[in-house]
Amino acid sequence: MQKTCSQCSASFEITDGDLAFYEKVSPVIGGKKFLIPPPTLCPDCRQQRRLGFRNERRLYRRKCDFTGKPIIALFAPDAPYPVYGHASWYSDAWDPLAYGREFDFNTPFFDQLDALWKRVPQLAIFNTRNENSEYATYSEQDKNCYLLSASNRNEDCYYSSYIWDSISCCDCHNVEKAELCYEAVDCSGTYNVRYSQNCHDCRDCSLCYDCRSCHDLYACSGLRSKQYCILNEQYSPEEYKKKIKELPTQEVYEKFQKLKLRTPRLFANLLHCEDVSGDYLTSCSRADHCFNSFDLQDAKFVENSPGGSRDVMDISGCTHTQFAYELVSVAYGYEVIWCITSHIGLKNSLYCVSCHSGRNLFGCVGMKKGQYCLLNRQYSKEEYEKLVPKVIAHMQSTKEWGEFFPLSKQEAASRGSNWRDTVDEMPEVKKTIPAAKLPDSIESIPDDILNWAITCETTKRPFRIIKQELEFYRTMQLPIPHFHPDERHRRRMTLRNPRVLWQRKCHKCRKEIQTTYAPERPEIVYCEACYLAELEDL
Repeated sequence: MQKTCSQCSASFEITDGDLAFYEKVSPVIGGKKFLIPPPTLCPDCRQQRRLGFRNERRLYRRKCDFTGKPIIALFAPDAPYPVYGHASWYSDAWDPLAYGREFDFNTPFFDQLDALWKRVPQLAIFNTRNENSEYATYSEQDKNCYLLSASNRNEDCYYSSYIWDSISCCDCHNVEKAELCYEAVDCSGTYNVRYSQNCHDCRDCSLCYDCRSCHDLYACSGLRSKQYCILNEQYSPEEYKKKIKELPTQEVYEKFQKLKLRTPRLFANLLHCEDVSGDYLTSCSRADHCFNSFDLQDAKFVENSPGGSRDVMDISGCTHTQFAYELVSVAYGYEVIWCITSHIGLKNSLYCVSCHSGRNLFGCVGMKKGQYCLLNRQYSKEEYEKLVPKVIAHMQSTKEWGEFFPLSKQEAASRGSNWRDTVDEMPEVKKTIPAAKLPDSIESIPDDILNWAITCETTKRPFRIIKQELEFYRTMQLPIPHFHPDERHRRRMTLRNPRVLWQRKCHKCRKEIQTTYAPERPEIVYCEACYLAELEDL
């Protein structure tokens, strides 16, 4: 079945497998199945709509609306709903059912849900079991960390996203079991690795790409079990140590970029996978158009699923979730559909926001437990199973059934929902210095830099250096960054391919491959067989 996206007008396909999935996960209420209709948006627009409800990086200082104490939150001070700190939100001092409302069959469902959303207290920031890491979002078991997102079990790490089990790392993305790493992307098992991507089980390497089980490399690409190499040329340990001190940095960087283009690369990063398409997948099976996921089965259009999810489609951020569709930021869910930021075992629920440990919920916000509730109003099992089908019929008549939460600014405005444009907030400092005027050597940076704001060379946005960060740069002998943390993050993201799959041919054997490298790109891309054969020749 071919459809036209109602947002961007692109043509997209609904396969027989898609229709079978919709039927499989369609909710059963009171013994009757209510079929999920095919989506009206293309996969890309559906993903954009979901991600509009996941704020990983923008934090605000504000007061807890319960205690009045200062807190760090994902919601701005002028957000239209009350925001509670972690302890207050999880306490028994307030009851989500107190905000319940009867369903109005003369009003669209999303209007009613939005009105409820604005009244129910929101959890300020999503993290758990962290220690001295109040600025970590969607994270757990982090210690002494600052501005991490979607990162677990780390210690002394800063300005990073999607990192796990790492120590003393800064400005990294998608790294695992790393230590003393800086500007590392898509790396694992690395120690003292800098400005590198797709490197695994390496140490003491800088400016490297796709290297494995190596040490003491500088500006190398595609090497395996090598050491003391510069631009893929072998040196003795003594020559290597002398040479890297003499080489002009900019000249080496330009040669490295050319070397990367000459080095064949694998069409996708897939490990222990079967019948999958996508990139950065590990131990996955029957996963189509999926990215950055582990232990994923029977899935389609899923990204950032770190483990244990089954029978899922159209999800941005989930773990240990089954029989689910159109979710963002859900953990340990079962038979959940069209839900946002709901953790700790939500089951048999639809259209819920920030609900935890509940089941049989429909259109609820901020529920911490409970069952058989609609718009936070308690019903008996019989009442719930009688009312919900009527609500679904109402949503079908208003063309809301099957749609995710509205996203666009125009949609939000038409419904009276909140839309916040980015506003830079000046750090509380007495002095400001342009990044270009910073000394190149970390040894020339005084402790007083902690009291200054630095103006980003690119965006002109001001940012500060924290004490632990300064100590990290001194330990690693790194210069102070010249760019705002958001700009550094943006630059890291440009190193990664888009989450889009193209058909192209293997550069060597001409076999058809599905890859995140667009056909017009200049990289040499191999199928798995040709890539492995190339490695044998190294």
